[in-house]
Amino acid sequence: MAKFVYKMQSLLNIKEKLEEQEKTAYGLAKAALNEEEEKLAILIAKKNRYLEEKRRKMSELLDVLELARLEQAIYSTELLINDQVLVVKRAEKAVALAQIRLENAMKERKIQEKLREKALEEFKKEEEAKEQQEINELVTFRFGNQRKKEG
Repeated sequence: MAKFVYKMQSLLNIKEKLEEQEKTAYGLAKAALNEEEEKLAILIAKKNRYLEEKRRKMSELLDVLELARLEQAIYSTELLINDQVLVVKRAEKAVALAQIRLENAMKERKIQEKLREKALEEFKKEEEAKEQQEINELVTFRFGNQRKKEG
């Protein structure tokens, strides 16, 4: 039996490599998003600590300078939070884009795999037809030889 050779195997290999690259890119984008979300959570916690400290200071002796410092710290932290929210949104978009690219790469690989499977099935049918033809020729040859011996 002949060996099956898929003519577009190199294309399938490329599609598989592209899919792996997209998986890696998606993983990196997801890790970056997680990191940025963690930074945002840290900033929010920092702001909450400042707010709590401000509440505590307001219930104690009134220290105007300390309250002004806390107000400024809260304001600065809010600005950092707003910036970080934007960074998180960009990271989310990068993850979404990476996910779309990964899905496309997976679809393209699956298409190539299906084409390979169809080519393999066609190859098997052709090989089966060749074998059947050889059997028919062999039977015809033997039948012809038997008739010659009998005749």
